[in-house]
Amino acid sequence: MSDHLKRLNAPRSWPIKRKVSIWTTKQRPGSHSVENSIPAAFLLRDMIKICDTAREAKRIVANRDLLVDGKPVRDVKAPVGLMDAVAIPKMDLYFRIVLTDKGKLVAVPISKDEAGWKLCRVEGKTKITGGKIQVNLNDGRNILLEKNAYKSGDVLKIAVPSQEILEVFALDKDAEVLITSGQHAGKTVTVSEYIITEDASANIVRFTDGTETVKRNVFVIGAGSSAIKLPEASE
Repeated sequence: MSDHLKRLNAPRSWPIKRKVSIWTTKQRPGSHSVENSIPAAFLLRDMIKICDTAREAKRIVANRDLLVDGKPVRDVKAPVGLMDAVAIPKMDLYFRIVLTDKGKLVAVPISKDEAGWKLCRVEGKTKITGGKIQVNLNDGRNILLEKNAYKSGDVLKIAVPSQEILEVFALDKDAEVLITSGQHAGKTVTVSEYIITEDASANIVRFTDGTETVKRNVFVIGAGSSAIKLPEASE
């Protein structure tokens, strides 16, 4: 497998200039999909723009100055993905990775307090030895619960890195959601109806604007309004 990625082949969600050079940094496999994440070096050099070269990005990472979800990043090719909280404490810079209304990943400036938590979608649940429930989240992390709670598709607001659950946003009527993939990726809409199908086909989420999509494309970001800061709408 190649360690490099041609700019022309980069995911459409990357905010990248494709014809200025041939190659760009390729992230290593991780908890986020390629479409919904960018490598740490790309984040520092091309999005936040606190350095000019990959060598400078490596120095920042080597000095443990880049924190993602409260923990130091150790690899310049580590994936930084959707909803991750990014911090560079020495420069008093804090960001959250979200999608623009054009479906492009962007680092939105946030406060230091906001960088202390993130949103994670419940992907599934597992019953483990001792009767506890393990909740599996979209960014690869797992949380143990004493009793069964939350549904697949619900979103947990958790403190990072402690993983304390602060709030829950259910995938239900009036929930504010972000479309994470498909033709309308990056669009924020309000749920009007959540339809659980009786066959093997995917559950359907309908919105107040008359559109709909499958459940896997939906990420709840609040109840009634967005709990996270969103990028300004593109012209």
